[in-house]
Amino acid sequence: MIRIIPFFITEAQLISALQRADARAQKVVYERYASRMLTVCARYIGDRFTAEEVLMDGFMRVFERIDQYKGEGSFEGWVRRIMVNEALTYLRRNKHWLAEVALDDALPTADVAFADQNIQAEDLLNLLEKLPEGYRTVFNLYAIEGYNHAEIAESLGISESTSKSQLHRARALLQKQLAHLDVKKNYLDYETASR
Repeated sequence: MIRIIPFFITEAQLISALQRADARAQKVVYERYASRMLTVCARYIGDRFTAEEVLMDGFMRVFERIDQYKGEGSFEGWVRRIMVNEALTYLRRNKHWLAEVALDDALPTADVAFADQNIQAEDLLNLLEKLPEGYRTVFNLYAIEGYNHAEIAESLGISESTSKSQLHRARALLQKQLAHLDVKKNYLDYETASR
């Protein structure tokens, strides 16, 4: 017996199949977007295991709410928005995301004007993962997702001034970490060259 696997030529066909709860279409969507959406979830959550759980919840929400997608904007953008919302829901539910670091600890100790302009994306993501969850969440929403402080405040149930403060502290801590990374890189380059 020959098994026929449907091939979804257009995004509209794929979405139509999702609206019919077609398991094959769900699998295609998961395989197409899972790795990118896991990266989105991990940026907010920090630990990979929990980010994977949030990812699964997010895909369940995508499949449950597919009828709400009206074709305005990209489908991937719509899926991404759901993943961000799921990550924020997880953080709110666990209430530890507003942990702060003393501002003195976050202030940069070196001028980052000389920092390596060729920092790798992986290095930057690693630095973001080290931020306290509150800082990381606000930084991601503002700098990566493009939210303004009013939208962040509404999404997270905080004041605009708290959002601004969290962003300021996240930037200061990132600058400190970037300066440290640059010093470490220069030291390693010196050690390698002196051999």
